[in-house]
Amino acid sequence: MDFSLSESDRAFRESVRGFAARHLAAGALERAHDPRFPWDVARHMALAGLFGVMLPEADGGAGGSLFLAVLAMQEIALACPRSADVFQAGNFGAFRTLAEYATPAQKERFFAPLLKGEKIAAVAMTEPDAGSAVTDLKTTATPDGTGYRLNGSKIFTTNTEDASVFLVYCRFGPGTAGIGSVLVEPGMQGFRLGNPSRYLNGERWCALYFDNVFIPAGLVLLKEGGFQKQIAGFNVERVGNATRALALGEYCFRAAKAHAGTRRQFGRPLMEFQGLQWKFAEMRVALDAAELLLYRAAVRAADGLPDPQDVAMAKFACNQAGWLAANESMQVMGGTGYSQELLVEYCLRKIRGWMIAGGSLEMMKNRIAEGIFGRSFPQRPPDRPR
Repeated sequence: MDFSLSESDRAFRESVRGFAARHLAAGALERAHDPRFPWDVARHMALAGLFGVMLPEADGGAGGSLFLAVLAMQEIALACPRSADVFQAGNFGAFRTLAEYATPAQKERFFAPLLKGEKIAAVAMTEPDAGSAVTDLKTTATPDGTGYRLNGSKIFTTNTEDASVFLVYCRFGPGTAGIGSVLVEPGMQGFRLGNPSRYLNGERWCALYFDNVFIPAGLVLLKEGGFQKQIAGFNVERVGNATRALALGEYCFRAAKAHAGTRRQFGRPLMEFQGLQWKFAEMRVALDAAELLLYRAAVRAADGLPDPQDVAMAKFACNQAGWLAANESMQVMGGTGYSQELLVEYCLRKIRGWMIAGGSLEMMKNRIAEGIFGRSFPQRPPDRPR
């Protein structure tokens, strides 16, 4: 098996690395601590053709692979961790699901501003009583004339205050088979945002409230029976989650390595202490092993949509490896790593969130076990005998 990149893959990676060095590295610390969405980065990426990397050329994208998007994400994150979120918004998540399932009219309406870096899309999935158990969602779309009326609420939606379109998971009928999704835009009557809340990583989110919002037929993305398609698209989101966690762990590892090579204690460089050498050895093994699982998931993606088992393993490994590297790097760097003068503490806070978002580590292990045994293991208790 050949683990080396092709010539074209290397050239693409080098071009993204050069872009990140020129446009992103200098302002990395400031962006990390600014709660506003970095629209300047979005415009730079759009001009460089880094939005819609996986989008077919016929739809205005680059026609590239999931693997190329992963390579680009890594290079961007290593230069500016916050900018990796911008790349995510312009390639993964709601963007990728729209690319896969939107009608020609929907693509014409939404993709032009998304590709120009003028607007972003967001996935509205989680509800107060439907987190990991996403199929318990209660937001409903009921028929009304030529469209539907949407009622319900969502929480923990990324980029709430900046999104121009929300891909909302909703229920058209009972059971998992009744779940689909609609597209909602700010300003639609009956749609409002709640008060802002803040995550540990500094990002803000608002609850979404839908009070009898009229959804024209043209804004229905997937009707009944669309849940599995949506999750297939969401697996690409998980690849973006895994890639950022791994890349930010690598960022911390490199910072700690530089620190250990120059910082002296007891008259010796830190790197000469065996206790710290073992930390670096463990971090390197974990990061490299996780990267192989991530690359496998991306390379084996069929038609751009990766295998759920591959994704679950990659996300679990990358989240764990990223957290190990960030946490141990902070320990190596002591007060310097804990300080907000550097980005190690920011990376640690970001990675911790990804261990929950996009499918918790526990849910990933459940999915992996299902693949091992070739059967599902429902988490709900069995029905009581009547």
